[in-house]
Amino acid sequence: MTVTIKDIAKLANVSHTTVSRALNNSPFIKEKTKQKILSIAKQLNYSPNVHARGLVSQKSFTIGLFFTSLTEGTSSSFFVDALKGVNSVMTEYYNLFVRGIDDFHDYTTIHKQRYDGILLMSQSEHDEAFIHHVKKQGIPIIVLNRRVESHEVMNILADDSQGAYQAAHHFIQQGHEQIAIIEGKEGFKSTQERKAGFLQALIDHQIPMKKEYMMKGDYHMKSGYESMESLLALDDPPTALFCSNDDMAIGAMNALFAKGKTCPGDISIIGFDDIAFSSYTTPALTTVKKPIEKMCALGAEAILSVINGEEQEEDHMEKVYVHTELMIRDSVKKVQ
Repeated sequence: MTVTIKDIAKLANVSHTTVSRALNNSPFIKEKTKQKILSIAKQLNYSPNVHARGLVSQKSFTIGLFFTSLTEGTSSSFFVDALKGVNSVMTEYYNLFVRGIDDFHDYTTIHKQRYDGILLMSQSEHDEAFIHHVKKQGIPIIVLNRRVESHEVMNILADDSQGAYQAAHHFIQQGHEQIAIIEGKEGFKSTQERKAGFLQALIDHQIPMKKEYMMKGDYHMKSGYESMESLLALDDPPTALFCSNDDMAIGAMNALFAKGKTCPGDISIIGFDDIAFSSYTTPALTTVKKPIEKMCALGAEAILSVINGEEQEEDHMEKVYVHTELMIRDSVKKVQ
């Protein structure tokens, strides 16, 4: 008799999802529970006959990881964190195909014979046509990073607006009132949400927002550098700057140093994302931690459970939020 995941779950007194996590060496399971499940699986001589199942079910054993764009608005650090998250959960049985949606003239090559499931790191509402096509093809899809209004799509995201609110609130708590912002790439949902959260904090604390303090960026270091140069050229530069991602914050910091000024001595800076490099800048960057890696790992877990028949796509239709957190380091000073 063939041993199934459900058999192991019954003996271990856990859900089949937990068994799947243990067998896939997921980081989201306690070590003690994992070892218990692996021990039972070994005793039962459990062996996932992946290739045999693939022949029967016509599986491709390929999962697509798509971005709105790989060249426009996706920083290298954001890309790496997303890959790390998915890769931490992927088993050796699956191949990962990574592309930008804007690489495709049409979507005729995206069909069920080619992809068992798709993870979409969505940054723009322009992705809706892609989502519609994938759903029409019958391919399980999880949309990460951007809230989608459809109740027929699995959705895992962070509350960017709340994270930006935390950043602005921290500046205000430290006595800052001359606060500037470098926005992200135009048209990206994260840009809109971070700007909205930032402005809401200023409104709630009755702090006026100067038009000249609102700078257009594109999530790349160069735009952070150039925006800081423009801010420093003002007659009345800000004392604090919120950058919509860490890459732009690092660019802004370098422009500050190039002009012989210091952070936080002359201008305090807060970033967004908490990339690995942010704690190693001088000074260490205060930033909003967006758990991109965790978000992508949860997405990969969910898509694998659907592909392997352990759960139905309908089981993941709720919107799952991962929390942002303000990481207070050394780039903000208190003003009197």
